[in-house]
Amino acid sequence: MEFMPEGPMAIPLWINGHAFLTASQDFLDVVNPLTGEALRRVPLCGAAEAAETVAAARTAQADWAALDGAARQQCLARLADALDSYTGHFAKLLSQECGFDSERATQEVGEAVAVLRSAQAGASGVFAVVLDASRPLAAFAETLTPLLLAGATLVVKPSPKAPSAVFALCELATRAEFPGGVLNLLQGDTAAVEGLCASAIDGLIYVGNAALGEQVAKIAAAAGVACECRSV
Repeated sequence: MEFMPEGPMAIPLWINGHAFLTASQDFLDVVNPLTGEALRRVPLCGAAEAAETVAAARTAQADWAALDGAARQQCLARLADALDSYTGHFAKLLSQECGFDSERATQEVGEAVAVLRSAQAGASGVFAVVLDASRPLAAFAETLTPLLLAGATLVVKPSPKAPSAVFALCELATRAEFPGGVLNLLQGDTAAVEGLCASAIDGLIYVGNAALGEQVAKIAAAAGVACECRSV
């Protein structure tokens, strides 16, 4: 992560197993909902950055899918163990950005760990995952696990209100020996979703508030992209 010269820390993208700093001039403050404090910033990305994240996922997909299913499951098990060992760190991020109390934040980390350790395989391909700030870490784990088990690769676009735990999980996946490009992260808002839908994705999954899901579904439909909306 890098610091903006005049403000809070800027959280970069995560592409092909590395942090990726964009040249974007537009940033959004990540604010603690309980105190109003500006904690961090996220770049508001668009079509160019979306295309780069999807290209990384597409390049990685064939080799990831060619792995033995047990090898993919081992990667997820290592990620679960790593997340479990950093429970306090992730709970703090959730408390700061979502306003969760300590018990709820710790519970969400535990839910994410549990699902990483036990899930059935879903669909394969290249998918975009769009999240709101309701359950950012647990919802991400619940969505990514069956897809990764099936050999899919992903681009996640977290809520700009609560991006840090999702970013940290992508970073942790690389430490857990996930190949580069299997998990990628795009920061931003509506323009980022439009950019993902304009790229070569096989489908989009939205998890969160139903009203926002309707907006995401309209963007996907306009681009001819299959979209599944899941309420939290």
